Amino acid sequence: MRIGLFGGSFNPPHEGHRLAALVAMRRLRLDRVWWLVTPGNPLKDGAELRPLAERMAAARRIANHPRIVVTGVEAALGTRRTFDVLGWLRRRCPGVAFVWIMGADNLGGFHRWERWRAIADLAPIAVVDRPGATLGSKRAPAALRLAGARVPERLAAVVPRLAPPAWVFLHGPRSALSSTALRAARKEVNGRKAKPASRELKNGRFRH
Repeated sequence: MRIGLFGGSFNPPHEGHRLAALVAMRRLRLDRVWWLVTPGNPLKDGAELRPLAERMAAARRIANHPRIVVTGVEAALGTRRTFDVLGWLRRRCPGVAFVWIMGADNLGGFHRWERWRAIADLAPIAVVDRPGATLGSKRAPAALRLAGARVPERLAAVVPRLAPPAWVFLHGPRSALSSTALRAARKEVNGRKAKPASRELKNGRFRH
């Protein structure tokens, strides 16, 4: 069994997440891709983070694929650390070939993850191309440190069976959508909706 682990806040989930999962599934010949919806990212401000149950429900609607499984295993384990989750899964499922999946934008900051080098030693990694992140991610500190472990893209199908550290950069169909942009758009829309009511209140209307 080959399973890709695609971790993230999914705040909100979008078609770009689904596209990345499908690219990894096809190129790595994965049997499943698990979306690991985190209760919170230690490297991100949680002020705009929607409740976990809400994000998981939205992720299931977006995923809409029999081989994509949405899970809140991090919350169940009481952790927000990728290293803890990967270690637990490897102990729990010794016969499964796990691959960690991340977008190219995340590779750029991978060196800031807690115990990032140990994470790379626990499972092979597949980096899926993202618009605007291709060149920068390949020059990222983690990419340079792990340069000797990079596998040619034409051999992507063997990556799940390789002993870590091993990683591959996958090109394919890309989506310009991002959770950050979607949150910003939602705030803008909500702000526009609120303005008329604010003007009415300022002008003394809506009095009882």
